[in-house]
Amino acid sequence: MDGLGRKVTNAWMSLGPKFLPFADVVTPDLSAGRLLRLSLFQVSVGMALVLLLGTLNRVMVVELGVPTTIVGLMIALPVAAAPFRALIGHRSDTHRSELGWRRVPFIWKGTLVQFGGFALMPFALLVLAGQGEAHSAPAWVGTGTAALAFLLVGAGVHTVQTAGLALATDLTPEKSHPKVVGFMYVMMLLGMIVSALVFGAALADYTPGRLVQVIQGAAVMTLILNTVSMWKQETRRPKRLRGDEPERDPTFSEAWAEFKKGEFALMHLVIVGIGTLAFGMADVLLEPFGGEVLGMTVAGTTRLTALFAAGGLAGFWAGAVVMGRGGEPHRWTLYSAVIGIPAFLLVMFAGPLGVLELFLVGNFLIGFGAALFWHSTLTATMNRAAPEQVGLALGAWGAVQATVAGVAIAIAGVTRDVVKLVIGPEGSLFGFDQVASGYVAVFAIEVLFLVATIVAIVPLIRHVSKKKAGTVGASDPDGSEGSRAALASNVDTT
Repeated sequence: MDGLGRKVTNAWMSLGPKFLPFADVVTPDLSAGRLLRLSLFQVSVGMALVLLLGTLNRVMVVELGVPTTIVGLMIALPVAAAPFRALIGHRSDTHRSELGWRRVPFIWKGTLVQFGGFALMPFALLVLAGQGEAHSAPAWVGTGTAALAFLLVGAGVHTVQTAGLALATDLTPEKSHPKVVGFMYVMMLLGMIVSALVFGAALADYTPGRLVQVIQGAAVMTLILNTVSMWKQETRRPKRLRGDEPERDPTFSEAWAEFKKGEFALMHLVIVGIGTLAFGMADVLLEPFGGEVLGMTVAGTTRLTALFAAGGLAGFWAGAVVMGRGGEPHRWTLYSAVIGIPAFLLVMFAGPLGVLELFLVGNFLIGFGAALFWHSTLTATMNRAAPEQVGLALGAWGAVQATVAGVAIAIAGVTRDVVKLVIGPEGSLFGFDQVASGYVAVFAIEVLFLVATIVAIVPLIRHVSKKKAGTVGASDPDGSEGSRAALASNVDTT
């Protein structure tokens, strides 16, 4: 009986690392509790994204009656801070603190900026809408303060996420980077899901006072989550206190010039940009497509967000599993683009075929492919970064990804409207009527961008394969060990 009990216990314990890709990411220096605390900054980021892109988007248009043009500009303002992520990352690489910290000061500063934006935002929105006693205030007061609030929240989010991911990289060995990336983004998605449910319930019976309470509650939770996240995380570096550091840290220009010397460094960022365009243009069109073309109800299209998020969770989980076992990140970037092509084709042809199931499967696969793409490119960035340039590399990835994502949304909206206008009420495009043609044109462009991503990533995969083959050949002249290693690698990645 004791022998059977030991076998059952061992089998149960083995389920963690086998089926939960984040179960074995902990190390003696980074416990599970500490890693979970660290990931709370991603929860605050997810909460901010839901509030800006979802909750306030609807409230400003419907309840507050703000013109959609102004709403679009406000929501786009946080993207203005995205290009500075590379600079933020570089500054966290070279920061000199009397306490010997590099990342924590930036997480704290970003938290305060984000808190300030949320504290200002509800009253600015009420002034912008001219409600209550604010109806006599000049128009520029509401517009200006609301713009400042959105910009502060965006700057805080980008600062916190850049420094937080750099700290996660500092605390984990390279072999754990894929699992850490997956875990961090799973926590962000969970934060988005929970926040969406909480905000929706809190604003079910809308009043201006309730709006103020919700946004102020988000501000307080941001401060709490980020403080708990960074508490006792970064090790102090006494050598900075003794003056053992170089007399002069490299400037951003010097660091960027050194960064560009890396193999395919700029090409890697180009691939991130192309792939983000490919997956990001559909973000604002999937729900309208379901409503206009497939006749889905509001409740039905709302569930698409949950389905898309489920695909994202599956994509991050799969990325953590395959790359945690030694899968080459660039190769999985290629696979993510390959998955995206049939996903968009399913969505495109769901309309004329009238098969809702094709649309639902396509949504799931788009979420899966996008998550796998972001996971693989971010893992490659973390693995390629020199220890003294981790923040710069992650900041560059984040700057490209966030900036292009904002541009992709704008391009998608403009393209859909222009195509619809050009075709006219009686026109069609490749057999699709006017209503569907604008959407289909955008989805077709995304397929072309996915093909471009595949073309761009192939040279990197070949280069990595040749480099590995050369390393194996140098250490194993007869090639026998190399053959076995290659076979094992193929087994792991498939």
